[in-house]
Amino acid sequence: MCGIIGYIGKSKAAPILIEGLKRLEYRGYDSAGISTINENNIIIEKDIGKIHEIENKINFKDIDGFVGVSQCRWATHGGVTKENAHPHTDCTGDISIVHNGIIENFSELKEKLLKKDHKFKSLTDTEVIAHLIEDNYDGNIEEATRKALKQIEGSYALGVICSKEPDKLIAARNESPLILGLGKDENFIASDVPAILKYTNKVIYLENNEMAILTKNNVSIKDID
Repeated sequence: MCGIIGYIGKSKAAPILIEGLKRLEYRGYDSAGISTINENNIIIEKDIGKIHEIENKINFKDIDGFVGVSQCRWATHGGVTKENAHPHTDCTGDISIVHNGIIENFSELKEKLLKKDHKFKSLTDTEVIAHLIEDNYDGNIEEATRKALKQIEGSYALGVICSKEPDKLIAARNESPLILGLGKDENFIASDVPAILKYTNKVIYLENNEMAILTKNNVSIKDID
């Protein structure tokens, strides 16, 4: 099962994300990556292999930004390639997501999005979610994510960031574990407690069909309706 960690707060996100992924290595994976927002741009670095191998090619800790998401992935849809590694983005590069789970109707959704001229870079079901959010985005990443989730059939633990709204981190869960970690001037999402235990022991377990909107100072939880 893939490992996910997301961060928003007062500290540089990348070192926290990478350290959190290392604490989730027991889940098994074949690729890893992170995305952060810096100066209203999404920065993505990812590759195949173990984290220590990828660190020999990518200096994650030098990546700027105070909000980000990351994932160590075990391939399901699409082979073990850099293109299929998480995180994924939409056409514009303004939205980046990580996802654990299986989207059962992704082929049908992808076909509809292709007819709307969406361009895909991977063979994953996850990338479809990023494009669905883009397709529903009108300036509110929370609402766009909610509308996208209503079109999805399957399981997900989801982390979403948007360069146009750099003060938010969106999380959502259905049939795939996801927790929230509460800190001082910082908040977290993760697929398991060990990823964030160094930083906080205050944890909220999201329930099925719940989503959370995190800023560095606040967390609100809603259902997808």
